[in-house]
Amino acid sequence: MSDNAANTLPKLHNAAWPGVVGKGPDSEPPIDLDTMLDLTAAAEVDGIKFDGTDLFLFDPHVSIDSTDDDLKQLAEKVQSRNLVIGSVVAPVWPPTGGGSAMGSEEERGQFLEQVLKGCNIARKLRELGVRPYGVVRLDSAAGVSDWVGDPEGNQAKIAETFKQAADIAAEQGERLAAEGEICWGGMHSWKRMVQLLELVDRPDTLGFQADMSHTLLYLMGYNAPEDRLLPENFDWSDEATFDAAYKTLTDALRPWTIDFHVAQNDGTVHGTGSHDKTGRHCLPKDPNGKLDIVKRAGYWLKDESGNPTKKFEHICWDGCMFSNEIMMSPQTWNDILEAMINVRKAHGWS
Repeated sequence: MSDNAANTLPKLHNAAWPGVVGKGPDSEPPIDLDTMLDLTAAAEVDGIKFDGTDLFLFDPHVSIDSTDDDLKQLAEKVQSRNLVIGSVVAPVWPPTGGGSAMGSEEERGQFLEQVLKGCNIARKLRELGVRPYGVVRLDSAAGVSDWVGDPEGNQAKIAETFKQAADIAAEQGERLAAEGEICWGGMHSWKRMVQLLELVDRPDTLGFQADMSHTLLYLMGYNAPEDRLLPENFDWSDEATFDAAYKTLTDALRPWTIDFHVAQNDGTVHGTGSHDKTGRHCLPKDPNGKLDIVKRAGYWLKDESGNPTKKFEHICWDGCMFSNEIMMSPQTWNDILEAMINVRKAHGWS
């Protein structure tokens, strides 16, 4: 294991979408993009700062229907803070203008339209010189309760939609990453996630986005008890059992992983709106956190021989659904940056 503080890769990004996700009429007001960028740019630990930000392509941050002038202004806004843009999230869900990837022809068409718009924005940001790397993120935009009505039929529909999405991305010179999260049908268990990736079979264009918070719940069998890797009423002090389960998980999904979120989880579920039963993101120093962040990140970032996979040029912190009070505290972002620096020290490269 490298302990080289001089590692410069992967680059370290903060996500802007915690200022939007879970906010709104039934919650706290959103935190605007300028503020999220300012908080990101201000964070600093031992002279090291965030390199960039990952974005949600949805109002009030970045409209999916942004004009060329809008995108130029966005690029200038990010660059003025000495940041770059990495991965972007396409708003494929019905409430954001998309549709279910296993739905009707019209719904699947809406899904693909949002993928097209997202890839188009991603490409233009690349051409503007503000986005040197990163992927376009999506998921099935389908609920698990609907998916279980016809598991194999619905899985085939999602795979076909994803194949069409991959065609769209390839035409734009982009890659897609499917975020494994237990609230999305067909992606709600680690086995079903692998199955879906294999059905699509476009590894150069569509891969996996591993979020440490969400993938922890794969081990516990939420929404897919038949695929759980940890026993019920698991004793979290049983390191050997956890190691074995985590290795099974990461060995299956690491070969597909092209985007990565550092995160913490307390082993419980939490959700807002369409995010039913999803990973409860915790602060990195939360005493209830179940993950040794640095140790477990290595299972994703390094192969069986202990060498960095180098499958992606940046990693991102994801901490959805924190309160605005927590997010407005500069110490929050310094603690997050410190955790990410430690991950790069241990598992990065130059």
